[in-house]
Amino acid sequence: MEGIDTTVPHSARVWNYWLGGKDNYPVDQELGEQFREVFPGIVDLARTSRAFLARAVTRLAAEHGVRQFLDVGTGLPTLDNTHEVAQRAAPDARIVYVDNDPLVLAHARALLTSTPAGATAYIDADLHDPEAILEQAGRTLDLTRPVALIVVQILGHIPPENEDAEARGILRRLLDGLPPGSFLALNDSATTNQANVEATTKAYNESGAVPYHLRTPEQIRRLFECVETLPPGVVPIERWHPDTPPWGAEEEVGALGGVGRKP
Repeated sequence: MEGIDTTVPHSARVWNYWLGGKDNYPVDQELGEQFREVFPGIVDLARTSRAFLARAVTRLAAEHGVRQFLDVGTGLPTLDNTHEVAQRAAPDARIVYVDNDPLVLAHARALLTSTPAGATAYIDADLHDPEAILEQAGRTLDLTRPVALIVVQILGHIPPENEDAEARGILRRLLDGLPPGSFLALNDSATTNQANVEATTKAYNESGAVPYHLRTPEQIRRLFECVETLPPGVVPIERWHPDTPPWGAEEEVGALGGVGRKP
């Protein structure tokens, strides 16, 4: 497929492999298995992250009346995509997906489905250009009305240098383009699991894939500086309003997340 390098692992395809998808190549599967040998819990992390996304979107639509969602760093389609979850709770919900990967673009048709009352769109844009994201998203979303900004397992591609100035700045610029009453739903992998740290810094970041950088819990909490976090705050993702009781107290998947409201 034009523009897709199948000789180097890619994060969206490796993540798709961990989720049990088929939109990946042998090089992604090889890295996925190398990673899992060091950190067997990565599959649980990937699936728990997906479940966090579904719970957050459901609550925002059903309990907070959100009808617009901006999902940045969409990744490859899998079960319970944002539009499916949102429109299950609110058929008139409008969703814009953002990514700039050619394989994701090639699968855009799988995302561009909607209930008759709602709308779904895909835009090809870069996380580093928030203004372009907002400009294109405004063709589908009404940016004078509240929007839920979804940022799940993507900010690790931005190094947390200079007190995380770049990542925090990107989030601030995106939220600046959204009205009061908008929301941020975010989760990312943390340094809380040493096996994950080792697998990421060695197996993953030395593979030729775009490096991923784990953040400390405090660094992840600071990403919410522009919003007022909703209970229970920024917590291990399996403990954010779980549908079923989370597993043992000592057994965490190694990611933190939460939802906050722009005042």
